[in-house]
Amino acid sequence: MKRVLKWLAALTGAAAILAVGLAAHSWYFRPFSISIFFERAFIQFMLEDPEAVSSLGIFEQLGYKGFDGMLTDISPAHEQKLAKMARDDLETLRQYDRPSLSPANQLSYDILEWFLQDLVEGQRWLFYDYPVNQLFGVQSSTPDFMVQIHPIGDRRDVHNYITRLTAFGRKFDQLLEGLRLRESQGIVPPKFVIERVLAEMRAFIAVPARENILYTNLRTKLARLAVVPVSERSKLLADAQSAIEHSVYPAYGHLIDYFERLQPRVTEDYGVWKLPDGNSYYDHLIRSHTTLALAAEQVHNIGLEEVARIEKELDGILRSQGLTEGTLAERIARLNADSRLQYPNDDAGRAACIADYQRYIDEIVRSLGADFDVPPRLDIKVERVPQFKEKTAPGGYSDTGSLDGARPGVFYVNLRDMHDVRKYQMRTLAYHEAVPGHQLQGVIAQRLAGVPTFRKILPFSAYDEGWAVYAERLGWEMGFENDPLDNLGRLQAEMFRAVRLVVDTGIHRKHWTRQQAIDYMLEKTGMARSDVVSEVERYFVLPGQALAYKIGMLRILELRARSQAQLGSAFDIRQFHAIVLGSGAMPLGILEKQVDAWIAHRAQLH
Repeated sequence: MKRVLKWLAALTGAAAILAVGLAAHSWYFRPFSISIFFERAFIQFMLEDPEAVSSLGIFEQLGYKGFDGMLTDISPAHEQKLAKMARDDLETLRQYDRPSLSPANQLSYDILEWFLQDLVEGQRWLFYDYPVNQLFGVQSSTPDFMVQIHPIGDRRDVHNYITRLTAFGRKFDQLLEGLRLRESQGIVPPKFVIERVLAEMRAFIAVPARENILYTNLRTKLARLAVVPVSERSKLLADAQSAIEHSVYPAYGHLIDYFERLQPRVTEDYGVWKLPDGNSYYDHLIRSHTTLALAAEQVHNIGLEEVARIEKELDGILRSQGLTEGTLAERIARLNADSRLQYPNDDAGRAACIADYQRYIDEIVRSLGADFDVPPRLDIKVERVPQFKEKTAPGGYSDTGSLDGARPGVFYVNLRDMHDVRKYQMRTLAYHEAVPGHQLQGVIAQRLAGVPTFRKILPFSAYDEGWAVYAERLGWEMGFENDPLDNLGRLQAEMFRAVRLVVDTGIHRKHWTRQQAIDYMLEKTGMARSDVVSEVERYFVLPGQALAYKIGMLRILELRARSQAQLGSAFDIRQFHAIVLGSGAMPLGILEKQVDAWIAHRAQLH
């Protein structure tokens, strides 16, 4: 902001007036240039989300940290405000003459139009989600944001951290307002969700404030902060302790009270078909997450076909390892019981596991040149999932880091119980979450040049997750899973994604019970029961999202096969990957047009 003011001050008379006038017109009315509109739309949404601003590190690059002392407004009124912004932006976007735009701007137009149209269509079900849930609910994501994302590099960062702690009460009041609104519309979470989040929240506030991760995180980072004198640290920590005791803990107490009152009235676990207009809502979620026009029955059948295909491949590998007796699940269970495939369930075992994950990532990073044209420089760390959330967190997840590169990419692995970690499954998870999966794709997107900022960060589940599952297979194709057991781990992961198509549609369209879904997944995957239960419960609170993985992978493979068939010897895997990754995330239908245009261009050259 200071730089902008200095720039304006340097202008003289009429030039300054003209510049301010143009800026005001572009902010409040349709900008003359669609490029300005793209950035305005992005900035306006960012200004409404201080936590996203901190996560991306956008304004910090300008030396402005005014957003770092605020938490994002999640009140129903603010949700309605964002909904109106999406409607207004879609209307404004469509005022531009698309045929007259450059090809680059036409692509940006198409991506943004799809995204905004999807948001607008989804406003019929604006409050159909479960903002408090066992996976990434507000009750866990907010402290996780404070620990993992909030920057602490100087004295002001510390004061902003404490200010954000004092804002927990307001944010949780907004959350409660939204929960009560949902309840009035008949939108309440399944029974198991309430049980899980109550246990999590009670444990979170059961320890004294000085032992809570929000306090210990600050204490650890403050000890490394040379710019803050030792004499000031005690006062800052005391302020943090007071904020936890008088804002954070009471906020959780009110949320616990709400769910304790709700708990007796919620007695079943239902899919979204049970909600008002639930079937239409699920149809929308399928389109939104897969970015394709697929019917639930169609997705279910694709899943059944893929399950049958992968079953045969798994059976072949198990037989080659002498595992011939019993069902697929029984044979995998016997394999998993082999202590040679596990780490010790102690800190030494966890350290060895993290070191192996890091080695797998570093190893494949050094070999990317064969399949990727000028791969970016990657700095990826492997870290343990924070212990306060690991009981309900997935086996691994990825944070690509900030746009300016100040916060490096991190691959988080869940090490709550080392008996659940199988060595032969680790490469596949590393390739999915890190390289050549999410981290590689995310970094390439972040470093795109000459594109609107939204193109660097806009998520499309089918593209993002489809690429990551494709990356699992690519790691095998690159020769990094030559051990039959490593390939077994890859196929297990692919089976897992195929089963998701069957189970998610089973729950939300075919009225499967929670136990029915658990039984099917146990039978087909051979996963540990605890992992299966966590997965099935995920599908209840994130309906449709699990469909994106396998559907996205299948479409990318289909596009690759089409390219190879039509180009023959002119096909170049590096150029294909450049086309898929080189424009950022997008709906699969738009990606298909990009690939088809590339095929036509290559064919003309040869």
